Amino acid sequence: MVSGVNGNDGAGVDSGHARLHELGYKQELKRDLSVLSNFAFSFSIISVLTGITTLYNTGLKYGGPIVMTYGWFVAAFFTMSVGLSMAEICSSFPTSGGLYYWSARLSGKKWAPFASWMTGWFNIVGQWAVTTSVDFSLAQLIQVIILLSTGGNNGGGYLASKYVVIAFHGGILLVHAILNSLPISWLSFFGQLAAAWNLLGVFVLMILIPTVATKKASAEFVFTHFNTDNDAGIHSKVYIFVLGLLMSQYTLTGYDASAHMTEETKNADMNGPKGIISAIGISIIVGWGYLLGITFAVTNIPELLNLDNDAGGYAIAEVFYQVFKSRYGNGVGGIICLGIIAVAIFFCGMSSVTSNSRMAYAFSRDGAMPLSAQWHKVNKNEVPINAVWLSVFISFCMALTSLGSLVAFQAMVSIATIGLYIAYALPIFFRVTLARRTFVPGPFNLGRYGVLVGWIAVLWVATITVMFSLPVQYPVTKDTLNYTPVAVGGLLILTVSSWFISARHWFKGPITNLST
Repeated sequence: MVSGVNGNDGAGVDSGHARLHELGYKQELKRDLSVLSNFAFSFSIISVLTGITTLYNTGLKYGGPIVMTYGWFVAAFFTMSVGLSMAEICSSFPTSGGLYYWSARLSGKKWAPFASWMTGWFNIVGQWAVTTSVDFSLAQLIQVIILLSTGGNNGGGYLASKYVVIAFHGGILLVHAILNSLPISWLSFFGQLAAAWNLLGVFVLMILIPTVATKKASAEFVFTHFNTDNDAGIHSKVYIFVLGLLMSQYTLTGYDASAHMTEETKNADMNGPKGIISAIGISIIVGWGYLLGITFAVTNIPELLNLDNDAGGYAIAEVFYQVFKSRYGNGVGGIICLGIIAVAIFFCGMSSVTSNSRMAYAFSRDGAMPLSAQWHKVNKNEVPINAVWLSVFISFCMALTSLGSLVAFQAMVSIATIGLYIAYALPIFFRVTLARRTFVPGPFNLGRYGVLVGWIAVLWVATITVMFSLPVQYPVTKDTLNYTPVAVGGLLILTVSSWFISARHWFKGPITNLST
């Protein structure tokens, strides 16, 4: 599927640098990342320890073992289709703007400003929602770790209030902002450390948990049990399977980070695509292993989902805690295992802020954001410092909705999956339609299969947009309504209306900066 070589002519000229110049941009960020570092950022944001742990309750409730075990590969196949298509486009246009820049170049002169405006705002808001979701899930995990460490839900343990949780969230974001203010060489080190931690953490937990467990699920349970026992009023197995896919699809997202890091990656026209594909591929393999390892320790689904258990209904935390408690008389080992996951989620949030800031830097460089002149400034370390702190501030503000209503917060976070995937699909759609005959591939390309894979990707995104907008509980009330279509629809209305009211008069799409 890959033709050509990495684009380096062997004379010491970086192909990514040269291609960036051809696209009309001067090099402002320090190009110091290897393909390993580029991969590490996307792999750390995908972070199977983060996504699976956070939404394991959803997987158990809607379908259980069979949906998680086989649904993982359904989501994986289509995610790889999206990733391959993005990698092909990334090879041709290796810029920090990524998706919105691709949309502009692939939609033609007439549609370029509108296409890049829509893609850019869905991308950046989706990324902010990802950071919000990741760091808030870490704050919630810390809440559970403290609860279990002080005796558990049934032993007088301390359950932090929603105000303490939001304070945790703010503190985590602050640390992430400080780390992302460091030179890219430091971020490269932390990115590789994060990738190694995620990889080793998965292998440790997938082996340790079922080994320590005194009671194990049978292979028949793990590979064939379909859980229809939910309190959601949903009994159709097809419907349940669809809802259960959310865990897998939520986990397998965020790999556009490799595209946003291309202006800091050596030979980015080849290494950027490699980062995208390898991050998805390795995540698929280790993620399935982690799912199997944990699910073999599941023996009582209703008990794990019970809000009155020691972990307050946090399924994976309850699994870890009870596994060690049943063998050793206490759950300390389980709490330590949760600490391994907490560090992985921390790194995930750190890498997410890195990706956010590069997107904000590029989008403001093209004048698309309010106060754009401020957000694309780089400091003496060649870091878009203002964009870093902007991203953290907005992510904190998005999390404040949790103080009013968790329903409202979930609606906000839903943009992290659907909104981001819409941004992924738009440039792919333009590539297989308006640019089908004019697209000039880079050194990484899919050859004659590019259009086919692209259509599979676009249709899958359209499918999950509908699937994940369906009601998740009946009867539907204001407290049980799935607000995903409200949140995504609201973003769509805001983006389109701002275009017609104002932006169409001044936003011309990506602009070059070679003369500035």
